[in-house]
Amino acid sequence: MLRSLGVLAATGVVGLVAIKLLGLLLLPLLGMFLGVVMWALKIALIIGLIWLGWHLFQRWTRPERGAEA
Repeated sequence: MLRSLGVLAATGVVGLVAIKLLGLLLLPLLGMFLGVVMWALKIALIIGLIWLGWHLFQRWTRPERGAEA
């Protein structure tokens, strides 16, 4: 009984150490991934603003079409 409890405790400690080491090793990858996501969102926002400005410019500079159609 005591031996199985010791094995369980040792497995828990090894698992905790493994998770902490993997967390330290994968943290830069997570930061890099978040940086890429933020870069993509920034590019999408810029493209969306340019698209909106183009359509508003076309709407405001287009001659008014009446009921002649």
